[in-house]
Amino acid sequence: MLINQTIITDIKTIIAQSKDKAIRAVDHQRTLMYWHIGKLIFEEEQDGKERTDYGTYLIKYISEKLQPEFGSGFSIRQINLYRQLYRTFPIVHALRAQLSWT
Repeated sequence: MLINQTIITDIKTIIAQSKDKAIRAVDHQRTLMYWHIGKLIFEEEQDGKERTDYGTYLIKYISEKLQPEFGSGFSIRQINLYRQLYRTFPIVHALRAQLSWT
């Protein structure tokens, strides 16, 4: 029985492309999650609170509540970065175009 010798190469290509697409989809969703978290924090801070003190307290509080369950991705530093992501890119639909690595 003759077997097309390129079938394994073709299957490997399909697997590699599918893995790449899955990684990109996860990365995109993670970026959207960070953006939405940053938006919530920014909006909460801007709701008439004293910005400096309240913002510092809010981010620390969020980190203390989320980090035990979700890990180091929710450290004070990371949460500040999520807030900064929203402030830098306030239009969610523009994220993919503006962030070339996505």
